[in-house]
Amino acid sequence: MHIEPGVVAGAKMALGYATAAGSIGLAAKLAYDTAKEDGTVPLAVRSVMTTALVFSFFEILPHSPVGVSEVHFILGATLFMIFGAGPAAIGLAMGLLAQGFFFAPADLPQYGMNVTSLLVPLFAVNALARRVIPKTTAYKDLGYSQALALSAAYHGGVIAWVAFWAFYGNGLGAGNVAQVGAFCAAYTTVIVVEPLLDLAILAAAKGLHNLKISKAFHARLYQAAA
Repeated sequence: MHIEPGVVAGAKMALGYATAAGSIGLAAKLAYDTAKEDGTVPLAVRSVMTTALVFSFFEILPHSPVGVSEVHFILGATLFMIFGAGPAAIGLAMGLLAQGFFFAPADLPQYGMNVTSLLVPLFAVNALARRVIPKTTAYKDLGYSQALALSAAYHGGVIAWVAFWAFYGNGLGAGNVAQVGAFCAAYTTVIVVEPLLDLAILAAAKGLHNLKISKAFHARLYQAAA
C-alpha cells in the first residue's frame, strides 16, 4: 500500500499532508475515547503492542510489489477487534513511521499519503462494526461473513486510496490504469485470505480465557457491548 516516490510529486504532495492531518486528528480522538473509557495505561500498552505488530507485519509477513504499490497483509481489521480503534490507529501510524525510519527512508516524504491510506479505512471499519455486528456478540464469536465484511471494508479502503493517489499523481493514461488494475487485482486475494487469519486468531483468543480480565486487550473481544 506504499505510494512509491515520484508517483505524487511537487505541489501535489500538499494534499497528502492535509489528509494526514485530518486522519491523525481523528485517530487522536479515538485514542482519547479509549483513554477515557479504559485508562491511559491500557491505551499505552495496547498502542505499544499494535505498533510492534504493524512494524512486524510490514517487515516479516509476505509482501511484494505489484503495479503502483506493494501488497501487504496489514491485518487492520484484526488489530481493531483485538485492541480497539484507538490503539489500532496509533499502531498503524507509528508502525508505518518506524518502518520508514529504520528500513525505508525514501518512503518518509510519502508518509502523509500512506498513513491516510491506512487510517481512513480503519475509521470505516469502526463505523461498519457498529452496523453489522450485533451488540450481543463479542468479537471472538464472529463468523466468516462478519470477519469478511470488516476485512473487505478495510482493504477495499486501502485499494481505493492507493488508486486515488496513483491517478491523482500520474493521471488516467493507459499505462497507469493498467498498473492500478494489477495492484487492485492482487490485493483482492488479501481480502479473501485475511478473514481466515482473523478467525484463527479469534479462535486462539477464545481458548485463552484468562485474557478476559486483561486490560491489554479490547473488552469487546470477549464481552458483548454494554
